[in-house]
Amino acid sequence: MAEPQMREVVTRKRMMVFSGTYHPGLAQEIAQHLGIRISAAKISRFASGEIYFSSNESVRGADVFVIQTHAYPVNDAIMEQLIMLDALKRASAKRISAVIPYYGYSRQDKKALAREPISAKLVADMLTVAGANRVVSVDLHSGQIQGFFNFPFDHLTALPLLAEYLQKDIRVPQDIVVVAPDAGRVKTAERLRELLHADIAYINKRRSRHEAHRIEEMRVVGPVAGRPCVLIDDMIDTAGTMTEGARALSAEGAEEIYVVATHAVLSGKAVQRLAESPIKETVVTNTLPVPEEKSAVLGDRLTILSIAPIIASALQAVFEDESVSELFHGENQP
Repeated sequence: MAEPQMREVVTRKRMMVFSGTYHPGLAQEIAQHLGIRISAAKISRFASGEIYFSSNESVRGADVFVIQTHAYPVNDAIMEQLIMLDALKRASAKRISAVIPYYGYSRQDKKALAREPISAKLVADMLTVAGANRVVSVDLHSGQIQGFFNFPFDHLTALPLLAEYLQKDIRVPQDIVVVAPDAGRVKTAERLRELLHADIAYINKRRSRHEAHRIEEMRVVGPVAGRPCVLIDDMIDTAGTMTEGARALSAEGAEEIYVVATHAVLSGKAVQRLAESPIKETVVTNTLPVPEEKSAVLGDRLTILSIAPIIASALQAVFEDESVSELFHGENQP
């Protein structure tokens, strides 16, 4: 009796991209750079507000990327992504990557006072339970969030994009000073300083321990008098830090003042504060959607750069099992 023949099966890798409903424009841009389309799916809300998701295509054995930035309302955005992850896990996707341009609750990464939560860890736990095998995010507020996961976390940065804009479009002068708005952003400012070959300064900021977003004192440390300055941060939320920092720089005799940040949260009166400040131009990326009514207030004083090429390159590297760090020459760790 002849022995049974061994049959070798070669599987074909398949990439699929799904988009949540909170920033579909960015997801579409990413898909275009990848040369694929957004996979068809149904996302709807029941009358009670509960979320429903269903893929219109088979995901069995596919390498799936679920793009959802945690935009306002952040809790709904997170829940929608969790439901998408759960559905794709139960549909037998081979690997599921949660692509989160802006990671919600990233500022709640540790306990500063008694009886506080570590909400960034809670979000990590929920993503893990929902079915994520990998997370891709951009410019975390705190690098330690990567350690909240027991699987790969690809941390991307917009710093090269921001630096290129400053050099090529604004053509910042040689004597420009990169300014960290507080002690926590000195490392980020140092990286931008290296990219721009500039000097560095920082603002000694003391926040209120009892009232959120309230700044009690700001003092500039470094040579800024008579020189253009660029303030760098990971996000602009209420814009209190940036506008007060700009006023502190102006009081010290700084000339043109630019602001660059990755995430344009722009909560509350942020746009109004920026418009009334001595800031010449605010440069952000589109990790979060900026409503037209907000961008219209600032007009030419607001520039939004697309992060899509950077995210698409990272997703392509993940799909092809290549290095993501090499895209940034190893400079993508916070």
